[in-house]
Amino acid sequence: MSGHPSPWSDPSTETDPGAPYAVPPPTVPYRPAPGWPPATPYGTAWPQPWPQPWPPAPARPQRPGQVIAAAVLAVVQAAGVALATAYLQLLGTVFSMAADQPGFPADGAALAAEAGVLAVVQLASVVVLVAGGILALTRRSALARWTLVAALALQLALAAYWSVRLLTAFDSATGVLLLLVVCFAAGPAVALGLSSGRPARAWFGSSPGVGTTPHR
Repeated sequence: MSGHPSPWSDPSTETDPGAPYAVPPPTVPYRPAPGWPPATPYGTAWPQPWPQPWPPAPARPQRPGQVIAAAVLAVVQAAGVALATAYLQLLGTVFSMAADQPGFPADGAALAAEAGVLAVVQLASVVVLVAGGILALTRRSALARWTLVAALALQLALAAYWSVRLLTAFDSATGVLLLLVVCFAAGPAVALGLSSGRPARAWFGSSPGVGTTPHR
């Protein structure tokens, strides 16, 4: 350690004040090199980019909401009909097993045969409903629309048959049976109206390569 302390470390040492702060030194303005464009002032918009050499791609046409709703209702109806078909097939199996038993109605065999035929028809309608819904969501052709329309019309025909069959088979509780038939036919009726409307006909009737105005 040094024996002589530095005067700068002694707080009691008096120091001389320096010169006051002057203005900053003048600067030379920016001068671009020869051959370069002048600098762009702050706040000036950038120059426009080069124009696109090709025209913009046409907007992809939007699938109408009516078509989507009709296809979704068809798939939902297919699930309900599949559940009812399984119950009907079980009921027909029970009728066929108990047809020869004493005390069973004489037309038990006829009821079992009718239940089997209806189960096959309803199972086929489930397949057509699913096919029509998928085609309506993935294709844009008259075949897709007519498949969906035929599947929905078949559901209305089945609902009409069940309404007549149940009302003739049961004399009581006709209000409950009619309510069940109406609930069964409500979805296909709405979907058939949507798939037969002007937006759906325009969508399936136009060419896939031609753009159409989206329907709302």
